[in-house]
Amino acid sequence: MTHIRVRLGAGVLGLALVGGLAAAPTASAAAAAPATVEEQRLDQAAPQEILRRSGFDTVAPGFARALERAGSFGQAERVVVRQGARLWQRAVDRVQGRGPAGGDLSRDDDRPLYWARLGMTREVRQWEPEFGLTDTQRARLLAELEENSRGENTIRYPHAKGVKRILLTGFDPFTLDRDVRISNPSGATALALDGTTILTADGPARIETAVFPVRWQDFAEGTVERTLRRQLPRVDLFTTVSQGRVGRFDVERTNGAWRGGFPDNENVSRTETIPVTDPASQPQWTSTTLPYARIVAAPTGRFPVYDHTSVTEIPAGGTDPVVRPDGPTPGSTARAGGGGDYLSNEIAYRATLLRDRLGLHDSLPGGHVHTPVLQFGTGNTDPATGTVTDPEFVRNRLDIIAQVRAIVTVAVSGTGR
Repeated sequence: MTHIRVRLGAGVLGLALVGGLAAAPTASAAAAAPATVEEQRLDQAAPQEILRRSGFDTVAPGFARALERAGSFGQAERVVVRQGARLWQRAVDRVQGRGPAGGDLSRDDDRPLYWARLGMTREVRQWEPEFGLTDTQRARLLAELEENSRGENTIRYPHAKGVKRILLTGFDPFTLDRDVRISNPSGATALALDGTTILTADGPARIETAVFPVRWQDFAEGTVERTLRRQLPRVDLFTTVSQGRVGRFDVERTNGAWRGGFPDNENVSRTETIPVTDPASQPQWTSTTLPYARIVAAPTGRFPVYDHTSVTEIPAGGTDPVVRPDGPTPGSTARAGGGGDYLSNEIAYRATLLRDRLGLHDSLPGGHVHTPVLQFGTGNTDPATGTVTDPEFVRNRLDIIAQVRAIVTVAVSGTGR
């Protein structure tokens, strides 16, 4: 999900999902909240077709019925946690070939999860139970629904000796106002690889995954750090993954501390230094510790893989941005990392900064991989007249998923702490 002037990117929430807040009921209940920009896209024909052709069109109605049966906030919270986790597992199972397909949409598709989740969040936002719901309680339900339906709370590794641990993250679809049919190969990859074991040169490795929103506000509220903080000290390798450039993979060498303002999935823009805790110690740049030379040299699939080193900086003492093909110069201020200035750069920056603040820079391989843009087939490029899927679109997604698996296999070989 690069934002590099040729960019495709976009997506984010303007609504704050307040994770971890204790419910503090008050005497007065809050009114239902209006649907978000993201949720409003649900009513378009393509999302409805995607839901129908995957069988996920039953998710939100079933969830709404379960909510209506809740007689207290505690019961509602249990419904949200249970059904959010069930949606994630259902999406993983569908992609990995377990259970019924639910329709003729190819199993590798990440979009049913995305649109079904939005149907659920819209139900929570518009729900007005008889027992009353405060703004704080509604925000808590939304946060718990997000976390549980994204795999953030189900990252668990086996205790078996000799099994390496890999953490991989993907993203929701984005730039939906450009083409509401869009799929994100990084999200599809996360669903395809979650809970799977790969065989490396050093033995088996277990992959666990999560899928993040394309929303500035969630990132500012620490969703990445909350999910990764407990996991990074326990894994042998991590990689954040997003959709990047046409026809190529990139291992991004350097990440910058800058948000460039491209609108997110809520059509919200942010142009600022990436907000993190302890900003006084915040670096302008972080770097990958993935074995990029080994990854680039390996035959991992049909798309070329590059060690991408370019950044955009304001040089020390300067005022204007300058592109540096070989990385930042000393004392410079970030304006774009190798992965741009959008949320793919930001997740890479946050994850690698967390790695460094945990004291793991020298022992934990981690960084960001950009996949090729997932393209529809020839003759199916017009959003107004095109279909939601086609054979070339499916082939491209399957090839990207397989190549990410191969890249991760190469990357984790020879690691271990």
